[in-house]
Amino acid sequence: MSDAKFDHRVHWTEVAVPLAFIVCAGWLVWHLPAFTLDIFPPSEQSAFDRLGAQFIANDVTPGLGGLFGGFADIIDWLTLILLPIFLVLGIRTVRRAPMEFESWRAIDRTAVFIGRVVMLMIAILTCVMLYEVLLRYVFESPTLWANELSLWIAGFVFMFSGIYAMQQRCHIRIFLLYDVMPRFVQRLFDCISTLLIVLFAFFLIYGGYGEAFAKFYRWETFGTAFDPPIPATIKPAVLLVVALLAIQAVINLISDWNAEPVIHTAADDIDQEELALLRKMVGTEGVGDQDVTRGAIQGNQVRKD
Repeated sequence: MSDAKFDHRVHWTEVAVPLAFIVCAGWLVWHLPAFTLDIFPPSEQSAFDRLGAQFIANDVTPGLGGLFGGFADIIDWLTLILLPIFLVLGIRTVRRAPMEFESWRAIDRTAVFIGRVVMLMIAILTCVMLYEVLLRYVFESPTLWANELSLWIAGFVFMFSGIYAMQQRCHIRIFLLYDVMPRFVQRLFDCISTLLIVLFAFFLIYGGYGEAFAKFYRWETFGTAFDPPIPATIKPAVLLVVALLAIQAVINLISDWNAEPVIHTAADDIDQEELALLRKMVGTEGVGDQDVTRGAIQGNQVRKD
C-alpha cells in the first residue's frame, strides 16, 4: 500500500502549477527560433535570414528587443528559467487521486504531473474549439488559427497522455495467457515486453532523429494562414515521448517485480472507491442502500435461482 496522501478536494496547486507550466512551455515553443538563432545559428546566410525573418514576423513581443544583442528577449529567457522550476514544483506538489495507481516514486510523480498537464490541455483544446464554433456559426466570423491550434494541441495531448497511461498500467493489455502462468513466467513476459518497448524506442529514435532534427532546425511550419510549426515540434516530440515511454516501462518493470500476482476480471473496470463515494453522496435521498452494481445484480440472480 502506498503512503501517498490524497483527498477528494482539488487543491489550487493542481490547476495553477500545470497551467503555469503550459503557459511557459507554449511561450518557449513559439519562440524557439530565437534560441536557435542565438545559440546554434544556421551556417548558411540564406537559412539564417529566412529563420530570422520568420521569427520576427511571429514574435509576440517585438518591442522588447533581444537580450545580450540576440533575438531572445527577457521574457523568453525568463520562461526558459521558469519552465524547469514549475516542472519540479509540479512534481513535488502533485497528489494522487483515489482512482490512480498506488506506485508513488519520483518518476511516477513525474508521469502523474504530465497527466495533469495533459488534462488541462484538453480543457484548453475544448475552449479553443468552442470559441471557433461560436465565432463561425453565431457571428459568422471564423478565425484563421483555431483549427490549426486545435490540431497542434491535440497532437501533444495524444502523445503525452501515453506516458500517463503507461505509468497507470491502463494501456491496452491482453491477460488471457498472462494470468494462467506462474509468477516467474509472468516476470519473463514482463521482461520480454519491456525489452521490445525499449528496442522499438531505440530504433525509432535512431531512424527518425535525422528527419526530426532537420524539421526542428529549419523550423518547418504547417503551410496555412496561421502557419504554426507543427512539423517542427511534433516530430521531435514523438521521439521524446517514445524515450520517456521506454523509461517508464523499465520503471514499471522494476516497481512490479515483487508485486503479488493479480487476476484480472471484468470487475476491474469498476472503481470501488469512486462507487463508495457516489453512494455516500447520494445517501438516502437517492438510491440509498440499493446496490445497482453488476455484483448485486448477479447476487440477486443467484439467490433467485
